[in-house]
Amino acid sequence: MEDLTIRGNVVDCVAKSITPSQIKVRRGKIIEISPLNDLPDPTLPYITPGFIDSHVHIESSMLTPSEFARLAVVHGTVSTVSDPHEIANVCGMDGVRFMIDDGRTVPFKFNFGAPSCVPATVFETAGDELDSSDVRALLETPEVRYLSEMMNFPGAIAGDEEVLKKISAAHELGKPVDGHAPGLSGDGLKRYIDRGISTDHECFTIEEAQEKLALGMKIIIREGSAAKNFDALIPLIDQHPEMIMFCSDDKHPDSLVAGHINSLCARAVDLGYNHFNVLRAACVNPVLHYKLDVGTLKTGDPADFAVLQDLRSFDVIATYINGQKVADSGKTLIAKRASESTPINRFGIREISPKDLAIEAKSDYILPTIECIDGQLITKKLALKPKKANNNWCSDTASDVLKMVVVNRYNQAPIAKAFIHKFGLSHGAIASSVAHDSHNIVAVGVDDESLARAINLIIERKGGVSCVGHQGERILPLPIAGLMSGDDGYAVAEAYTAIDQAAKELGSKLAAPFMSLSFMALLVIPHVKLSDKGLFDGDTFTFY
Repeated sequence: MEDLTIRGNVVDCVAKSITPSQIKVRRGKIIEISPLNDLPDPTLPYITPGFIDSHVHIESSMLTPSEFARLAVVHGTVSTVSDPHEIANVCGMDGVRFMIDDGRTVPFKFNFGAPSCVPATVFETAGDELDSSDVRALLETPEVRYLSEMMNFPGAIAGDEEVLKKISAAHELGKPVDGHAPGLSGDGLKRYIDRGISTDHECFTIEEAQEKLALGMKIIIREGSAAKNFDALIPLIDQHPEMIMFCSDDKHPDSLVAGHINSLCARAVDLGYNHFNVLRAACVNPVLHYKLDVGTLKTGDPADFAVLQDLRSFDVIATYINGQKVADSGKTLIAKRASESTPINRFGIREISPKDLAIEAKSDYILPTIECIDGQLITKKLALKPKKANNNWCSDTASDVLKMVVVNRYNQAPIAKAFIHKFGLSHGAIASSVAHDSHNIVAVGVDDESLARAINLIIERKGGVSCVGHQGERILPLPIAGLMSGDDGYAVAEAYTAIDQAAKELGSKLAAPFMSLSFMALLVIPHVKLSDKGLFDGDTFTFY
C-alpha cells in the first residue's frame, strides 16, 4: 500500500472547524494532519470523512455488494450499515454468508447486521428462517456489527421469548439493536425502547420522531427510491445534531447512479441547515453509534475520506478507503468482479395461466382496496369496488382500481388476490420477485392475460422485474436469489431505467412503480397489504 500526501480544507464536523491542512497517510492510516493556514483556502478542495449509509438493504439496489460498492464510492460513500434480511428471507444463513463473502472482495467497508425477523411475520411464506441460535451465531462473527431492525415490535413489547433471546444476544455481545416501529407511540413505544432498541428509520412525521428522540432513540432520516421522509424530518438535523443519521433503506440502481448520501447533504445545506451538523449525521454519528472501523479524519484513524468540490454541491472529486483511491472524477476505480457461475437462489413453482388469477363474483365485493401512496411505504384502506365482468371481479381502469396478486414462489399454492388504487396502469401489467420481505412474486395489471405473462416471465428466469404492455415484453433478470443481478452495476442501472420507463408508459404516475409495488406485500408497515396468504390488516395483524 503506497503512502499518500494530500492537501485540502479539512472539515472537523464535531469541532465545527475548517482548516487548510496537509494529510499524510501511511499503511492505510492517517499519521499526520498539519495545518497550513488559519482560514479556509478557496483554491483547495474540501476533505470530509467518507459518507455512510446508516441503514440499507443492498439487495434492493438489484446489485451484489461488490457492484453496489463500485457505484457508491463515486459519491463519496465509504461504508454502509447493511441489513441482509432480504436475501436471508430467501436463502437463510447461506444468503447472509453470500453477502459477507461478496463484500469482502472489494475495498469497501460493509457492516452487516444479523437479520432479526426471518420470516418477517408468520402471515407469509418465506424461503427460510433464522431462529435465535442462528442470530447469535451471526452476531458472534466480526463482520456482523449489530442486530438488524426489530420489525416484530408487537413481539418485543409483549416479551416474546424468541424476540427477547435475539435482543439479549446482541446486548451480551455489545452490539446495538436497530428498531423498526412505524407510528408506534405512548406506552408501547416506551416499552419497545426499554428493550434496548436504539434507532428508528420509519418515522413519517416530525412529531413521531420527536417523541422517539425524547425517549433516547436515534433517528435515521430515510430517503430511498420509494420511501421519502427527508422533507418531513430534516429540521431535526439542527435540533438534535448528535442523534441523527442518514439512510437510503432501499435504493434502486438508477437512483444510486444519480447520487447517494452526498445528495442528501447538498439538499440539507441548500435548505439552510448547518453544514457541520449535516456532515456529522452523514459521516460521524454512524461511526460512533455502531462502533465502526471507519475513519473520521483524526490522526491514527483509517484514511477514509471524500475530497469535495465544495460544501454546497457536495460534488465528489475523489474517494479514499484505507488510503486507497477508489473513485476519481466521477469514475469508479474498483474492478468488476466475475459473476458466480451458479447463482444462489430458491424458486420452486411452475408457470401459471390467466384462469388461475380469476376472482369469481359470488357476492358483493367487501374486501378493502389498498391505496398506494407515492413516496411512502404506508398504505390506506379504501371501500372502492372493482368492476364486474363475465361473473368475475376485474380491474377498472376508469376508477384506477387494479387487480394485484401475490404468488408463492417457493411452493405451489393458491394465489392471493386483491385490488389496489392509485397505481395508474391503463393497460398491461408489471411484476416483480422483489416483494418485501418474503420476496414472493407480486404483480399488478389491468387484465389476467397480461398479469399471467408478466408473472411467467419471472418464473422462467427464476427472478426479475417484468413489464408487459402494448410496447411488448421486457424483463430485467435477477438470478441471484431473485433479488440481484451479477452484471455490471451501470449496465443494470441502464436496463432498470428502461423497464421503469416502460412501466410509466403503461400509465403509472408513481415515481418508482417497481419499488412501490415491492412494498405492497410488506406486512409490517400499516395499514393494508397483500401477502401470498391473503389480504392483511397491518393495524390488527390479522387477515381480512
